[in-house]
Amino acid sequence: MTPLIRTAVRVEGIVQGVGFRPFVYALATRLSLGGLVGNDVDGVFAEVEGPPEAVREFLAALERDPPPLARVDRIAVSPMAPIGVPSFEIVASEPGGRRRALIAADTATCADCLRELADPADSRFRYPFTNCTNCGPRFTIVREVPYDRPLTTMAGFPMCGREYSDPANRRFHAQPVCCPACGPALTLLDALREPSPGLSPLDAAAALLRQGQIVAVKGIGGYHLAADATSEPAAAALRSRKHREDKPFAVMAAGLAGARQLALIDDASAALLTSPARPIVLLPRRPGAPVAGSAAPGNRQLGVMLPYTPLHHLLITAVGRPLILTSGNVSDEPIAYRDEVALARLAGIADAFLTHDRAIHIRTDDSVARSFAGRPVLL
Repeated sequence: MTPLIRTAVRVEGIVQGVGFRPFVYALATRLSLGGLVGNDVDGVFAEVEGPPEAVREFLAALERDPPPLARVDRIAVSPMAPIGVPSFEIVASEPGGRRRALIAADTATCADCLRELADPADSRFRYPFTNCTNCGPRFTIVREVPYDRPLTTMAGFPMCGREYSDPANRRFHAQPVCCPACGPALTLLDALREPSPGLSPLDAAAALLRQGQIVAVKGIGGYHLAADATSEPAAAALRSRKHREDKPFAVMAAGLAGARQLALIDDASAALLTSPARPIVLLPRRPGAPVAGSAAPGNRQLGVMLPYTPLHHLLITAVGRPLILTSGNVSDEPIAYRDEVALARLAGIADAFLTHDRAIHIRTDDSVARSFAGRPVLL
């Protein structure tokens, strides 16, 4: 009979908030290894026990096949005495100590979640806060590490337990998991901070945008100001109210096909536009593009982006036109991300506020990965 070995494993890098614990659990279970995995202030810790060959394969796969959003910087191993426990489990995180673990950036909605968003038969149909292990908010909801639900701004919402606890589910151990029954909800407020009656908040906001009004939208990392990109009066009003003289606005298209109607896009630009970071990409403006002159006055290029959250996907689909999407601030002021600050500072700019009850938490220290309310710009 092959003797068993037990190995302690330490993994550092971007390994929290990216499905690393579920990945380790699935890997160890497939290899019939016993042990445990958890988070702490440094990253991920694990112990694996089994035949030497299986343990070696486990260690190789950690580096070779990590989750899509993970970045493994270092793996350290040390021998332990076997204890003869054949089961594998995800254990409680170990808090305490100086925080060094990196947190993943917020990531654009994945294809699986988009399919749910568009499926009338799915429980998350048109739910603007849909996410899973491979997408959604990370950096802008975490308050502290280890990265666990109680240490995020999702702490006040009940956990979708069935999916979270099912190892076969793609939301297994996904800390931001939520649904329409238990998660955040949208609210539309008018300029006097009164709730808008009648239509759903999303559909009412879309109607305002089609009418040429300006809507402040609470995104994943802060507020944006949205306007109909095809309407010259709307674009000019936004520029005047924001006190932004000439600097171009970014324009959001519903998808790659819509972006091609606005700008000339080669394969490299298409790859950037559709990447998980969803950057603003500066592109040659297509002659006759249906974009108001005040969106990018005197400029032969456009900063084009695609939706990167379920809310943005739903909003631009409901409007049916490209949208100007610019930072929620008066020129030269910081982007507003707290609700009360946004309502106060943007009251003279926005005609309405499409907001929600999930708080945004912005860190300023250097020990975590960065993510911004404004998208990165690539030339």
